[in-house]
Amino acid sequence: MALKRIVLRDFVIVQTLELDLHEGFTALTGETGAGKSILIEALQLILGGRSDAAVVREGAQRADLCAEFDGAEPLTPWLEESGFDAQPELLLRRTIDATGKSRAWINGLPATAAQLRHLGERLIDIHGQHAWQSLTRADAVRDLLDAYAGASPHEVTVCWARWREALRACAQARSAQDQLQQERERLQWQLSEMDKLSPAEGEWDSLNAQHTRLTHAQSLLESAQSAVNLLDAEDGGARAGLSRALDTLQRQEHLEPAFKELAGTLASALALTDDALHGLHSYLDHTELDPDRLAQLDARVAQWLALARRHKRPAEELPALRQSWEQALQQLDAASDLATLEQAVQQHAKAYQAAAQALSHQRSKAAPRLSAEITAAMQELGMAGGQFVVQVRKSAEPAAHGLDDIDFLVAGHPGATPRPIGKIASGGELSRISLAIAVATSTLGSADTLIFDEVDAGVGGAVAASVGRLMRQIGQDRQVLAVTHLPQVAASAHHHLVVTKLRGEPTTSAVAAVEDDDRVAEIARMLGGDKPTARSLAHAREMLDTTAPRRKQA
Repeated sequence: MALKRIVLRDFVIVQTLELDLHEGFTALTGETGAGKSILIEALQLILGGRSDAAVVREGAQRADLCAEFDGAEPLTPWLEESGFDAQPELLLRRTIDATGKSRAWINGLPATAAQLRHLGERLIDIHGQHAWQSLTRADAVRDLLDAYAGASPHEVTVCWARWREALRACAQARSAQDQLQQERERLQWQLSEMDKLSPAEGEWDSLNAQHTRLTHAQSLLESAQSAVNLLDAEDGGARAGLSRALDTLQRQEHLEPAFKELAGTLASALALTDDALHGLHSYLDHTELDPDRLAQLDARVAQWLALARRHKRPAEELPALRQSWEQALQQLDAASDLATLEQAVQQHAKAYQAAAQALSHQRSKAAPRLSAEITAAMQELGMAGGQFVVQVRKSAEPAAHGLDDIDFLVAGHPGATPRPIGKIASGGELSRISLAIAVATSTLGSADTLIFDEVDAGVGGAVAASVGRLMRQIGQDRQVLAVTHLPQVAASAHHHLVVTKLRGEPTTSAVAAVEDDDRVAEIARMLGGDKPTARSLAHAREMLDTTAPRRKQA
């Protein structure tokens, strides 16, 4: 996934820039203050860096930044899962307005800065000119060794968190035993009171209905008997009236056909009346006043209502309240089960130790190989006889990152005792060591584009030629873009870009590819100042001719 094209509008001192990039090693040079690092800053923003209104060119409303990558097929699963169009080419765009507000797009669809950062980790790896400073940080050193070893501390971190949580729960349980016991006793007493009632789910509705019915049993019987009397009285009862009406119509239906239908209706009514009478007689035969059962229901309802009032809950919620108390009691029992909690601590501690020791083994196995590779790179960078040692030692205390402390030790010359890298006095040595580490670890990660932003600071002479040769070597397999002030490095590049500051109001910068005589002139400028001499031009041609065979192979 190589960086193919960059387009900038109104960015810092760039008014308009459209730049095509190629595979291999590309050098980016220019006068001091011309803005050589502007492209790096733009790429960092395109890949999700923190937005800032200061990057908008003075007088413009917004900065518009675009980067195009080809060969994006490996990103297809992530793009599709995240809702973006998967295409052979990947187009990232970001705008920042004069207030600092930022918007982003991936393949033309709105995206977040976090999504850009996720892609950035897969697309570009940037080595800054002060990269050596991170080598004094324990976390950066550890991460570099883990990346080289292909080891992930994730499982160790997870086991550590679980172990810490188990220890916290155990300590909390120990300190809260008295309070937990009081709460347990309170719940047990409440449950014992509730168990005297033992309310069943759905019981209240049934109990309430039964109680209401028995309370009004006498009235219900009287109503049923009254209904029977009204329907079935010999004189004036509804049934007798219906029967006479039906008989009257049936005698005349041979004269009036309409009476036949009406008689049918009366016959149905009479049948329904008989059914109702049958049901009423059955109710009267089987329903009795039951004072004893009513007394039992009275007592049961009173218990329900008393308990409901005590706990300020509707009566129908008592079964659910009881269940919640039982669950709370189970949780308290679990929280106060010190034996179980201590066993959990031991289990998580054992899991952590196993994961941490496996990680330590990977680190210890990879450390000599990384030491050898960086040491070999140092020899080519003017530190002949120098030695780099990756030291893995046991930490005083276990931690989330494992059981190891990682130290980078360096001996700058033969016979010297390797010392912590932070104690090296020479800034030039630090830069070269940082570059040696970058060379040794350049194949790590998934990024196909590597950017070196003046990592050759403090380097010169034959060492500078070695830097160029190493970057060119990396460029055989990956796309490399290096911002440099060294003519030896620039002469080793497959491609050469020059940043030029354009005079005017306001000041602007431009970037252009140079070849042939233009490239000779730029190398000569880097060798001898703004006005190349015949000697510097000849020297520049010689440097480029020296690398010509390698350029043809690239």
